[in-house]
Amino acid sequence: MNYDPTGSIDDKCEGRLYVGNLDLRITEAALLKMFSPFGKIVSEDFLWHTRGPKRGEPRGFAFIQYSTKEEAELAKEKMHGRLACGRPLVVRLAGEKCMSETADSSTKAVGEGHRMHLGGGGAVGQKSRSAKIAAIKNKLKSLEEESSKAKKQKQTDNIS
Repeated sequence: MNYDPTGSIDDKCEGRLYVGNLDLRITEAALLKMFSPFGKIVSEDFLWHTRGPKRGEPRGFAFIQYSTKEEAELAKEKMHGRLACGRPLVVRLAGEKCMSETADSSTKAVGEGHRMHLGGGGAVGQKSRSAKIAAIKNKLKSLEEESSKAKKQKQTDNIS
């Protein structure tokens, strides 16, 4: 999403919707067909897993850009909570995401939310990523130690 230095959303993003809780059977074409009655769709970003075991599978959410904010608001009003393949869709204006998540939280939480969502990860995201990497390394080390202990145990069992 594009933001200006004052922190407000660019005009280009005002008609942008986040569509979440998508069933993995929903295709891009089906998504466009569901949302096209509400206005002119300028662009659509259907997100896919790009790596890992789920590579090439849908991630379960997308962004739809309408030509006007009014069209996006109409689509949000009509589609939020509507069942698609048995799952209720989560539809909101793309800029509302972090605002609604932190609306009931303390001022500190709001600040952290903005840093996480608007700042592209920042130091908070980097720290948690480093912590995750350290945890994975520790897990690998403990698995290697267990494996070497098991091998030594087998060797002593074979000797006796």
